[in-house]
Amino acid sequence: MIEVNGVAHLILTVSQWEKAHAFYSELLPFLGMTKVYDGNNFLYHVGGRTAIGIQRCGPEHAGERVVPNRVGLHHVCLRARSREDVEAAAGKVRAIGGHIDRGPMEGDFAPGYYYFVFEDPDGIRLEVNFVPGKGLLVSPDKPLSPSADPNWDQNPPARDETLQE
Repeated sequence: MIEVNGVAHLILTVSQWEKAHAFYSELLPFLGMTKVYDGNNFLYHVGGRTAIGIQRCGPEHAGERVVPNRVGLHHVCLRARSREDVEAAAGKVRAIGGHIDRGPMEGDFAPGYYYFVFEDPDGIRLEVNFVPGKGLLVSPDKPLSPSADPNWDQNPPARDETLQE
């Protein structure tokens, strides 16, 4: 067995390059990440023991939007250091035109869980949360369950939108 040391990087493929580039160029530095590459098809920021990159999609996928129920990545959650940081991040997302799906609010996924979920211009869902202490690993022999409902579904309601370049 090994123990991973965090997420090294996450690369998101976007169909609305100009909108996504502007969105992430504002958001990622606000989250304490430093831009290390900015090209015509790829933007890369590093910080918080990880990196986030966005890349332009292939031309055959231009205009597509993410569907969270489809096979693939559902959402990305970034861990904040405090509830106040969650509030500040939500304010920044609002200021740069991101769609906030829910929150900031408390959740019962873990003791003290505080979060908000938002979408980038392509509908890629992200979350910023704060969990004090050990979160779900309150007890090493009996971690908490994020839901007692065996039919739990964390998918958002469908949004009726058409992409505009």
